[in-house]
Amino acid sequence: MSAETTTDEGASILLVDDMEDNLVALEAVLRSLNEPLVRARSGEEAVKALTRRRFAVVLLDIRMPGMDGFETAANIKRLDRTKDVPIIFLTGTDADAGYAFRGYATGAADYLTKPFDPWVLRAKVSVFLDLHRKNRQLECLLAREQDQFDELAARLGRMDTDLAAGTAPDVPGLRDQIRRMDELLGRMRQSRDGQDG
Repeated sequence: MSAETTTDEGASILLVDDMEDNLVALEAVLRSLNEPLVRARSGEEAVKALTRRRFAVVLLDIRMPGMDGFETAANIKRLDRTKDVPIIFLTGTDADAGYAFRGYATGAADYLTKPFDPWVLRAKVSVFLDLHRKNRQLECLLAREQDQFDELAARLGRMDTDLAAGTAPDVPGLRDQIRRMDELLGRMRQSRDGQDG
């Protein structure tokens, strides 16, 4: 169920583990969620996958040769495109208790030890999938509102230009309405830009 295509759609789940058996087990647990499951066998592969595709959540093994899970998470959180992708760390039961603290300090959203309860893992991943879908819906709504905002600003600009050129009828009070709407659009733009920063 691995995919290598470049896409920004869907609510894909990135599974990162150097052990084939662990990847197979994760796929078996998460298959019922009916979302694309993408494998990465190393931290380097995971970071590369995240630059090519949008993911709803990353399940990340800590103990891997080369770039371990902590280093991989730090690289994920360093990139603007991926810094907000939730990471669930997975590690063996023999792991040091300090791993959990280090995982959360690296930006993990959650931390589970193996063997994990399949129902718990599925429930946690489902929450992140729902959040991802809601964020995508909000992004689409904001993009539509931005388009409408831009169209209204352009129409007001054309009306003002037509009035100044004398190619539009001079309706009493129309210039004042255009000025007030232009001021309102300016305040809305400032408010929106202030929220983005």
